[in-house]
Amino acid sequence: MNEVLHYIDGALTGNLAGSAGRRQDVFDPATGAVEKQLAIAGPEDIARAVASSKAAWPEWSRTPPLRRARILDRFKMILWDRMGELAKAISAEHGKTHEDAVGEVTRGLEVVEFASGAPQLLKGEFTENVGPQIDSFSVRQPLGVVAGITPFNFPAMVPMWMFPVALACGNCFILKPSERDPSASLLLAAWLTEAGLPKGVFNVVHGDKTAVEALLAHPDVKGISFVGSTPIARHVYLTGAANGKRVQALGGAKNHLVIMPDADLDMAADALMGAAYGSAGERCMAVSVAVPVTDAVADALIQRLQPRVEALKIGPAHDPEVEMGPLVTGQHLAKVRGYIDAGVAEGAKLVVDGRDFRQTRQGYESGFFIGGSLFDRVTPDMSIYRDEIFGPVLSVVRRPDYQGALDLIHGHELANGVSIFTRDGDTARAFQQDVEVGMVGVNVPIPVPMAFHSFGGWKASLFGDHHVHGPEGVRFYTRLKTTTTRWPTGQRSDPQFTMPTLG
Repeated sequence: MNEVLHYIDGALTGNLAGSAGRRQDVFDPATGAVEKQLAIAGPEDIARAVASSKAAWPEWSRTPPLRRARILDRFKMILWDRMGELAKAISAEHGKTHEDAVGEVTRGLEVVEFASGAPQLLKGEFTENVGPQIDSFSVRQPLGVVAGITPFNFPAMVPMWMFPVALACGNCFILKPSERDPSASLLLAAWLTEAGLPKGVFNVVHGDKTAVEALLAHPDVKGISFVGSTPIARHVYLTGAANGKRVQALGGAKNHLVIMPDADLDMAADALMGAAYGSAGERCMAVSVAVPVTDAVADALIQRLQPRVEALKIGPAHDPEVEMGPLVTGQHLAKVRGYIDAGVAEGAKLVVDGRDFRQTRQGYESGFFIGGSLFDRVTPDMSIYRDEIFGPVLSVVRRPDYQGALDLIHGHELANGVSIFTRDGDTARAFQQDVEVGMVGVNVPIPVPMAFHSFGGWKASLFGDHHVHGPEGVRFYTRLKTTTTRWPTGQRSDPQFTMPTLG
């Protein structure tokens, strides 16, 4: 049985029991078999990782930004050369197809490319003669030791949304990845060390709620980045903020795609197939709600979608013909099945029933597979509409007009991403301006910003003031310091007891 250990001070460390005396199984979702055993961190392991990063921080924070950028640039080239190896590790534990995993690594690598521009990103501002013989300048300085708590659905990309920017800014980083697919994080850690990152600057600790609470409580952790469900995001934000930390906590999503009567329906159907069923729906930016405007559009859309959902090619990640792999665990499979049961019980029309899918390939009969499901006549009071299912389930919610579609979106507590498909520029522009959602697409199904922009939703999809990566990421991982200077000229002035002004 393979062991998955922590990575502290530039090396794998600990034992299978860990100081907490606990371990956890890691599954191959395609076969359902236990492939690895994961050491679960306790407070002692967290304290050791924090101490390691704290000891490394003074020297790393004083390392010139250009030198930090060069290490990240070497790391970038390692990623390019070994992208297939990392993608294979992701697929083995998550279940997504190999090509999807390669896409994940590529999007994460783009953030590394952005962070390699640290010398430009960290330039301050200078103003000469803000007052008589007085100059003022501002700089951005690192926070110190920061931590990232990341989800199972993107075991490489989401950590790379965080740590490249944090490291480029001069922070030391502790990663607590998902315990469901932990191996990608260890490859990233080893390759950072190979690229020249000093020991302790990047540490990995595996764990569950105990590890999270220890990071939230530790006084030497100055910032927390989190991606996961909304209830946990809210807890992480409130607890971290109460302990004096800077926190960005990204929560759940219920992403809508509005199809207007003038839209290209074939294009919309193509977009929905990839956005709803790609990665088995286990994406925070997956489109889980289609909103056709008018019944005629809805009927035509269902007619296009139904045969394609029924024909989805489902199987293990290594098969290049496969379009959708298994879900990540048996527990998650049961949860998704439960939502489909609930949708039927609540009165939605189940057009395609993914529960009927059975994997018949030899050796994969016990994998965590499910087919794509398609619901019609879904209403806002149903759990399949209200909740983030995180599975290959698409709900069609019909609306009579544009305003009805907009009101539907605004009635949901989650506001991560949204799209509209239309040929009309006036409608598209009005939608972009009116919709109260953090990321908007026009004829684009999954509007994930590029690395040099920033990612994040509104309302209960984001807690904190800063989105991730891009310029917002630099601001999150740094503090602004402004200095005002005057040098003696030999002339004395009388004491001033009033507010200084230039008047």
